[in-house]
Parts: sequence; structure tokens; C-alpha cells
Amino acid sequence: MTDNEKFIEECESKLSEKFKEIENIAHFNQKKVLNAFSEHRVAARHFNGTTGYGYGDEGRDTLGKLYASAFGAESGIVSPHLLSGTHSLTVALFGILRPNDIVLCVTGQPYDTLRGVISGKGDGTLEDFGITFRYCDLIDGDFDFEAIKERLAEKPKTVYVQRSRGYELRDALSCEQIGVLCDFLRKNGFKGCIFVDNCYGEFVETREPTEVGADVIVGSLIKNAGGGLAPTGGYICGKEKYINLIGKRLTAPSIGLEVGSYAYGYQYYYQGLFMAPHTVAQALKSSLLIGMAMGELGYENYPSLDKTPHDITRAIKFDSAEKMINFIREVQHASPVDGFVDCEAWDMPGYDDKIIMAAGTFVGGSSIELSADGPVKPPYIAYFQGGLTYEHGKYALTRILNKLLK
Repeated sequence: MTDNEKFIEECESKLSEKFKEIENIAHFNQKKVLNAFSEHRVAARHFNGTTGYGYGDEGRDTLGKLYASAFGAESGIVSPHLLSGTHSLTVALFGILRPNDIVLCVTGQPYDTLRGVISGKGDGTLEDFGITFRYCDLIDGDFDFEAIKERLAEKPKTVYVQRSRGYELRDALSCEQIGVLCDFLRKNGFKGCIFVDNCYGEFVETREPTEVGADVIVGSLIKNAGGGLAPTGGYICGKEKYINLIGKRLTAPSIGLEVGSYAYGYQYYYQGLFMAPHTVAQALKSSLLIGMAMGELGYENYPSLDKTPHDITRAIKFDSAEKMINFIREVQHASPVDGFVDCEAWDMPGYDDKIIMAAGTFVGGSSIELSADGPVKPPYIAYFQGGLTYEHGKYALTRILNKLLK
């Protein structure tokens, strides 16, 4: 056994209680998902695809109900025609909002790819339709309730919450924090839509934001909720009145959710949801192991190891671009697909800076699979996420340690 392997075993020993906690959460969520499958009498016929308009597509309709039940929501849309998390968020926002509405984002500026949806002239952005985004920054990782209360006087239509950290060095938000926010908003007279970008947060806890007061949650199926099996797609779940509006934006106002075919079938969407609680647990354990090892070596990283993570992403700060790039490249080299590639920073669509991304994944760009990325600029922060198996995360860490310590 090498020194690095002994070091990893020591880290695992220190994490034994956290690992047990994560396994208990996964067990709870697995029961929740299986109860949803039972409630909706999922059968093999639901895996069949349809063509054309897709009228009466049982697989599509039941899939939406299944996700809604698993997330404690009234209704849901799950569709391969939602192309990404950003597309899902965009469809949901355009479905709910109308000209002259105000959105209050209480987690600061949203993630890079959504900023081009919010503002910019001539591209069909929210700004083009007379919709205004206001912002309140977080304070030490929590909501600035005084600033939020002041902004509520402007009568926003929607309050927007980004659960994950994006490209920031902070902890993700817990469902407990989101629940406190929801109570605060309602007590202060807010009657509109509480909207949560739930990307990277599904099945990390025993509750989802829709179970603590959120009206709409949105996410990508090539992150947690697809369990590493869904080949594409997104979901939108929440109050039925909002889901109906969003469905009319996904298709057309006169049609709504009555149409939408997918010839290739839905097996991997159903199977992915079934696998999701276990797969998320594998990713969380990989995140904790990476965090413990990097912390022991003196690298600042979030979330802190004294609490259970609230999403699957880990932010690791480096003191040079070279070390950050080496870390991300070793994640790529440990990948089953394109492991021979040296990834380079490039101008990815929708991002403000050059991004370097390790994504040697079976599903292109899947971040529930082992991956890492970040903008190559100070402070040099790599965002590590995913891992379909804990063993893969452990193998990747061995390679990372060999590179960094060398």
C-alpha cells in the first residue's frame, strides 16, 4: 500500500459517521421514490415511446406525476425536450412571468448561463419583455432578511432562489434555510411564486424545497435527478397552477401538456429516478472524501466537513492557475471516457469567462458523473461534483494526490 493510499484510508476513517448519515438519507429517499412508483402503478408499458403529437402518451404523463410525488409537489413536467437546467429555468420563468413583472433574486446574481436569459437587448431576454430582476446578496451564506423585506415593497411577482453555489465559494443552501425563507416571505405578505433552482440538490436531504414551502422547483436530468441514466432532459415540479402555465410555454398556450412525443421511450428516465437516491449518495461520499483529503493538505474547500453537504458540488481553492488546472485534468484522466485527453480552457456558450471542464462522461456534460470545472481566473477555484460510484471518486483522488504532491 502506498503512502497516498494509507492517507486516503485515514480520511475514510474520519468520515465514517458522515458516510453513515448519507447512507441513511439515501435509504429514506429510496423509500420515498419507491412509494411514488407504487402510487402511480408504474408498468412496462410506461417505457414505450410515441411519435407525432403524442396524444395520450402514458409514459410522459405518468413520469411527470411520478417526479411530483417524489418531490412532494402537486404536479410536474419531465421532458427530454427540456434541453438543460438553464433551458428548464428559462421555460419556467417565461411561463410564470408577464410584462412589467418584477423578480426578486435573494441569492445574489444567478449562475452565468442564466444572466443572458435575464438581460440583454434583442435576444428575446426577460428584459426585452419588460421583466425586471432585482437582487439581494447573501450575508455569510444566509439570506439578508432586512434587504429582502425592503425589496418586497416593490411587489415582486416571483422570488427566485439558487440553491447551489454556482461559481462562488460558499455552502449551498439547505432545505431548512429555504423553509425559513418561505415562512418569512408569507408572514411579510408575499403572495407570489417562490421559485427554486434545485440543480445539484435533489435527494441530498430527506426533503425537497417543495416540501418546505417553495411553489416551483426546477432541475436538470443529467444531474442528480436522472441518476446517471437519463440521457438528456429537465424537470419542473410544483403547484399545479404554475405547472399548467409553464406547460403552455413549453408547447403552446392552446395546447399545454396534452402533446409531446418521444419516440425513443422513457425507460432510462424512470430507471434514473429509481437510481437517483443511491447515485447521489455515492457522489456525496466522493465529495466528502475529496474535501477531507484536500483540507488535510491545506486547501480551503466548501462545504465544511462538520456538516452534511446540501448539494453534490465541492468548491476547492488553489493558489495558482497551474494547480487548479492540474486538479481538473486529473479528474479527466481518471474518467472512463476520453481519459487520455488534456482538457483546455475555452469560451463555453453562456459563460462570462474561459472555463476548463473535465467531463469524461457517458452522457455528454453530465455532472452527476465524476466531473470538475471552473473559470480560469483568480481566485482559482475548481468545482468538483458527481461520481456514479464512490470507488471511482476514490480512484480519482489517488491520481489527484499523485499529481499534486509530485
